[in-house]
Amino acid sequence: MARATVLGRLGDRLRWRAAEVVARRVESATAVTITLEVPEWPGHVAGQHVDVRLTAEDGYSTQRSYSIASAENGGRVELTVQRIPGGEVSPYLVDELVPGDKLEVRGPVGGWFVWRPEQREPVLLVAGGSGLVPLMCMIRARRAAGSRVPFRLLYSLRSPQEQLYGAEMREGAPGLDVTRLYTRQAPQESARPPGRITPEDLAHHGWPPDFEPVCYVCGPTAFVEKAAAYLVLLGHKPEQVRTERFGG
Repeated sequence: MARATVLGRLGDRLRWRAAEVVARRVESATAVTITLEVPEWPGHVAGQHVDVRLTAEDGYSTQRSYSIASAENGGRVELTVQRIPGGEVSPYLVDELVPGDKLEVRGPVGGWFVWRPEQREPVLLVAGGSGLVPLMCMIRARRAAGSRVPFRLLYSLRSPQEQLYGAEMREGAPGLDVTRLYTRQAPQESARPPGRITPEDLAHHGWPPDFEPVCYVCGPTAFVEKAAAYLVLLGHKPEQVRTERFGG
């Protein structure tokens, strides 16, 4: 009976559901947040993602995976999508999708790269570009749960213009420390010159290894591999470093 229940829940997550776009919010020149209403949504854990499927009138369909940006909120699910030049799906989602449009979603997917409110270890979030999305979901889930677990975020981005969740990030939250690392163009008030993330950045702005934090690293593959290697080099336990990557 228990096995049948587990398989039933898994089957429920793996079936496609019709979703309606109910809101669209511009995050930057290349990114938008799309709010979907998903009937019979089974709920999700911060850090999970969904598969999105688009089907053309001639029957051609294609799908992509996108991290969930919003904390659990009934049947409402937010996805933040960054336009990829030459992409097949992201330009449509960013530039053409409007409230009232329909698409299909499947999920939630993932069980390793997640944060749950019952966790008590300090958390280090390391984001490269749009890798901030699932980490923002964790920040929002922490706030929604009233958790006092300390969070630190290192957010690597090319320039201030590419900042996601600008107003919300400026407001911050108790127990959340945010450090922005710019790789190409830094604001005048920034004490750190533009450049890629370094072990010194992680050592100075992250948690000491003896605090035994859970580290979540998300971004392009090269960024994730480098940041994760730096964390282990600094003394963090490999099993405490969880990664999610995208791109080649």
